[in-house]
Amino acid sequence: MPQPNILLIVADQHRQDCLGCNGHPFLQTPHLDRLAAEGINFTHAFTSSPICVPARNSLLHGAWPCRHLSIANADTEAPRPALPQLTAFPEVLKTAGYHLDFIGKWLGGNAKSPLEYGFDSYIPESAYGKWRESMNLPPRPGGLPFFGKDDAITPEQSRLHWGADQVIARLREAVQRKQPFLIRWDPSEPHLPNVVPPPYADMYPPDQIPPWPSFGDPFEGKPYIQKQQLRSWGLDGWTWEQWAPLVGRYLGELTLLDGQIGRLLQELQVLGIQDNTIIIYTCDHGDLCGAHGMIDKHYVMYEDVVRVPLLIRWPGKIKGGSRCDDFVIHTLDLARTLCEIAGATVPESFQGESLLPCMEGKGNGRQDVLCMYHGNQFGLFSQRMVRNRRWKYIWNGTAEDELYDVEHDKGELHNRAADPACREVLTALRRRLHQWMMEVHDPLDNMWIRRQLLENAKV
Repeated sequence: MPQPNILLIVADQHRQDCLGCNGHPFLQTPHLDRLAAEGINFTHAFTSSPICVPARNSLLHGAWPCRHLSIANADTEAPRPALPQLTAFPEVLKTAGYHLDFIGKWLGGNAKSPLEYGFDSYIPESAYGKWRESMNLPPRPGGLPFFGKDDAITPEQSRLHWGADQVIARLREAVQRKQPFLIRWDPSEPHLPNVVPPPYADMYPPDQIPPWPSFGDPFEGKPYIQKQQLRSWGLDGWTWEQWAPLVGRYLGELTLLDGQIGRLLQELQVLGIQDNTIIIYTCDHGDLCGAHGMIDKHYVMYEDVVRVPLLIRWPGKIKGGSRCDDFVIHTLDLARTLCEIAGATVPESFQGESLLPCMEGKGNGRQDVLCMYHGNQFGLFSQRMVRNRRWKYIWNGTAEDELYDVEHDKGELHNRAADPACREVLTALRRRLHQWMMEVHDPLDNMWIRRQLLENAKV
């Protein structure tokens, strides 16, 4: 069988629950829902780290942030690129004979460019600004406030539509080559600022948007940093009436993004390559978007930011309408899986597991999922998370630990870490977390933290 083509779409800050196929009651995402209906929906996919650059480097190198060491974004006190000696999946696919194109948001800072990682072409998202200028359109609005309208353009002049145009152009070039391809599109959307053209800006009326289950969190018994984040962003005291318009813009941008997915699906069909092209849709991490009254991400491991959408369509290989409820660490697992799809040898440095058994309905056997965070623009802040079907434990290096019954406390409002009734659960999860830290050679697996986790010597 010839090597399949791959269209990999990695959005930015797309909440897992903001898809029709994942149960959102009114959000319109018909084309992404179609991907789920014609492929597989991974319902329990989680990020390796809920922040852009660390998560994207994990996908690129198939390794945990504590291994590639790019632990924060470029505009912070820890701006460093991934270790140069680590192999990246595009390099592997290049060796396997693939033509590689990259469009959209890259790592920034002093990271190597996509071309240095083996991509044959690179269209940065900054090129949209130049295109917009050439069309005599004013610059795209940005900055504070973080949500609003882009009244100067039509949807066809939006950055998302422009990005899809670039993908379509690469697809048309690809069919002229007798060579398998990987085209990767990383739109910045729906990352804030959600500056959306009409009619999408007003598609979801604020008075029809109910609060997230976690809204109104009093932060009792939780780390101080969480309540401080409301002040850091200037959001303390905000009511849902203030939040709802912002959430509406976020949802509107998702529907605009979904429309571009539909254009790509149509183009694959027109070009006659849909049957030999795998489509993968995911993102780097989620978004609080008013959950717990907070914005963006940072210093939390709530489901809103650690859980991500992951949809894969592979005609003839994946049965349509499949669901995989197994735990998936999507950045790590995708890197390994892409190499296997290409028929290439997986680098020894890759730390994920293959998704191919899940695609075949066999599952992966994971009993829990883990995640790490190191801080960002508000300073460094070490966190580690382990979550099973019922419980989520978060070790906070310089704050109270957290324990949530995610089965019965959907909003993660009640921190049970200090509850005597949960002592055995807490002990077991701390031991599991330590086991994982040893397995991945986490540098925080030292004698002091080991005592916290193995002897319950932690607040």
